[in-house]
Amino acid sequence: MTDFGLMLAGLARKKLRTILLLFAVFIAFLIYAVLAAFQSSLENATGPSSQNRLVSSNRINFTESLPIAYVNRVAQVEGVTDVSYSMWFGGYFQEERNFLLAFAVEPDSYTRIFSELNIDPAQRQAFVDGRDSILVGRQIADQYGWTLGQQIPVSSNIWRRQDGGNTWPVVVRAIFEGDGDTPTNSVYIPYEYFDEARAFAQDTIGNIHIKTASADLNDQVIREVDALFQNSRAETETVTEEAFNAAFIDQQGNLGLIILGVTGAAFVTILLIVGNAMAGAIRERTGEIAVMKTLGFTSPRIARIVIGETVMLALIGGLIGLAAAFGIVTLGQTVGSQFLVFFGSLKITPEIVATAVGLMVALGLITGAIPAWNAMRVNVITAFRRI
Repeated sequence: MTDFGLMLAGLARKKLRTILLLFAVFIAFLIYAVLAAFQSSLENATGPSSQNRLVSSNRINFTESLPIAYVNRVAQVEGVTDVSYSMWFGGYFQEERNFLLAFAVEPDSYTRIFSELNIDPAQRQAFVDGRDSILVGRQIADQYGWTLGQQIPVSSNIWRRQDGGNTWPVVVRAIFEGDGDTPTNSVYIPYEYFDEARAFAQDTIGNIHIKTASADLNDQVIREVDALFQNSRAETETVTEEAFNAAFIDQQGNLGLIILGVTGAAFVTILLIVGNAMAGAIRERTGEIAVMKTLGFTSPRIARIVIGETVMLALIGGLIGLAAAFGIVTLGQTVGSQFLVFFGSLKITPEIVATAVGLMVALGLITGAIPAWNAMRVNVITAFRRI
């Protein structure tokens, strides 16, 4: 019989024990893969960052507003080549559960700075020219079946209109496709159309988006912009777009720490369970190991067979866990897309799979090390005396 066959025979020796161990490994990697998919999608939710783009927001918190008059002053700073602005809209479609990642923006400059949105030129112009237009991401358009020229109601759970309502009727003038890395789960309405109708906080914005001539000028521009509004009623904090995106992600919670804690606890538990089970299995097979050594099996070969069992156990349970996680993530994208609006494309990436497989192998090697060492130390004469 081959070594592989002996590994399978060892796992099949006590089927119930093997099934329970496989289930423990399965649960650990199911949890890991699902949480890692959420972390990966959240990190990519804001899209790629440009090295020469900055974001200026209120120093207190980026949820506080700034006067729109700041935009023209920022545009005069040396090293600034383009500037735009945005305001969080907090929108939904028809029902509050149909949440939209919605912003009010200056259409021309915003789409010029964020060229990675990948908008058809004719549609972009229609969005810029249309007073009541809306720019929609492909994911959202497909989710709700929106088409170009369709009028839709976009409501806000933050802003009220002067007429007492909270709905802005808009027409789909453009659909952006993204560039592969850019998520398409957001929508944009013209700031002027939004601002003239809202009942309070008019002429205020949330963030100023700045494009610099070169990333080398970022520090200089940051200092000069923040110096412009020092000691004002609304001081600014200007950071790189990458830093701003990281801060936005941190607002959603430290998912990386959660993953580390949950999976770490699961792996330590499984190490103890599998290690103890395999050590017991080796004690049960002392006589068999003695016979194998009598037949010419070397200690290193026996150790390889024992470690092979634990690695195989970890791989089988882990791969089943990954497959189940893939199904859950796919189902979540289809059924629960309205609840995942803050996330980018939720998927099990190749990086997650590669890391998981590495953890499976490590788990198998670690849990098999002590049982393999015990198997190598089995003395043939002593073992036969115990039989």
